[in-house]
Amino acid sequence: MKLLSGNSNRALSQAIADHLDAPLTKAQVKRFADNEVFAVIEENVRGEDVFILQSTSYPANDNLMELLIMTDALVRASARRITAVMPYFGYARQDRKTGGRTPISAKLVANLITRAGADRVLTMDLHAGQIQGFFDIPTDNLVATPVLAQDIKENYPRGDDLMIVSPDVGGVVRARALASRLDADLAIVDKRRPKAGESEVMNIIGDVEGRRCILFDDIVDSGGTLVNAAKALIDQGATEVSAYISHGVLSGPAVQRITDGPLKELVITNSIEQPHEVLNCKKIRAVSVAPLIGEAIRRIANEESVSKLFD
Repeated sequence: MKLLSGNSNRALSQAIADHLDAPLTKAQVKRFADNEVFAVIEENVRGEDVFILQSTSYPANDNLMELLIMTDALVRASARRITAVMPYFGYARQDRKTGGRTPISAKLVANLITRAGADRVLTMDLHAGQIQGFFDIPTDNLVATPVLAQDIKENYPRGDDLMIVSPDVGGVVRARALASRLDADLAIVDKRRPKAGESEVMNIIGDVEGRRCILFDDIVDSGGTLVNAAKALIDQGATEVSAYISHGVLSGPAVQRITDGPLKELVITNSIEQPHEVLNCKKIRAVSVAPLIGEAIRRIANEESVSKLFD
């Protein structure tokens, strides 16, 4: 087994390597003067089972090209099997046509990864589960729920006042799974989205008065949905509101919104490497998914069941 890291999240890659007690394969992924991506694998990988660790987060196009070019380099170096390990799968929110003459970019990216030569994909908390079907190769979609549930148990003692909240109707299944693990009640924020990047809370489904609420979702981008939902919950009588999110995209004014907003704290995973602005924010905290991803890699390499990690 060989582990190869791109530039998108080297800290997570190293943490995964440490968990597996396996060194990262020596490689260079750099840029020419005109910003073209160049990759060279500096160790023999012929006949090896290789895992490329690369989130396609910001800058999404650069990181995606790194993944594709590293995959091509491994194919030409005669690697036996290539697994694209993408803790965060970029373009996942473009999983369907939202209007006339619009793309399904998640399917396009799946095709690119497959055609580049990847034999399988390992990712975490896809925005929509059906994206697994966009790939014509085996695809494992891990869930961060067990890791986040454990953190909630350690930091939010179980009580009758604890309530899990889905920030929209589409995330109900995900939020219900967490609520079941914690034996907590479930509420739903009914919202509408006038346009991309904006949301308006219409109703709160469930009685949140006097409850400690935890918003649970897969992606936080600009932070508008979370902040609006938190305000609505406080207005409906919630005593405090926190948020647990798998992928902290946190673009634009997100950090400022969270800092100034009513959220007690935002907890994310380290699937995306964060800038200093996020790391220095006292309201934002990250938990590591390196053991989860590392264990999945070990199981794939040993031809063992991955689905047991969902329990």
